[in-house]
Amino acid sequence: MIWLRNWAFMLVFYTISVPIVVTVPISALFGSRAVIVHSTIWTRFHRWCARVILGVHIRVEGTRPTEPAFYACKHQAMFETLELQRLLDGPAIVLKRELADIPAWGWAARRYGAIVVDREASAKAMRNMMREATAAKATGRSILIFPEGTRVSPGEHPPLKPGFAGLYRALKMPTVPIACDSGLVWPRK
Repeated sequence: MIWLRNWAFMLVFYTISVPIVVTVPISALFGSRAVIVHSTIWTRFHRWCARVILGVHIRVEGTRPTEPAFYACKHQAMFETLELQRLLDGPAIVLKRELADIPAWGWAARRYGAIVVDREASAKAMRNMMREATAAKATGRSILIFPEGTRVSPGEHPPLKPGFAGLYRALKMPTVPIACDSGLVWPRK
């Protein structure tokens, strides 16, 4: 029965996701707010598919700050990247340059307000990331970062990237660590 649910999820979610993702650059023509609304539709659709088709439920413990915050989460699966965007009301997400370099999608991600970091670059890249994060904070948006800078399997503890500590010190925002177990139910491979 599980294979049938997985198959149904992939069929429904990815079939509908293709036109949603392909049309996001059109939303980007109308500014960042339009891209945020567009992506919210997609993440809500993802939540519906995960809940109804797969039976995946989310439990949120603790309280969220009422003001914009600096959220840090271990990146275990695609699941939390979509769910946290929805749960945190469209935060500015720190993402690697390789994603921002994808034609059309990367442009839309920048219009969304993604904070792009070049993981292979120098202090100049760190300054650019700080500038983008400060600009996002100034607009009243929360910031979401995956401190290890890549997907990490449950139980692994790679070193945190220096950009995490730099943003933490520079932004002076309430900081909220997020724990999730999505890597246990939606592993990378």
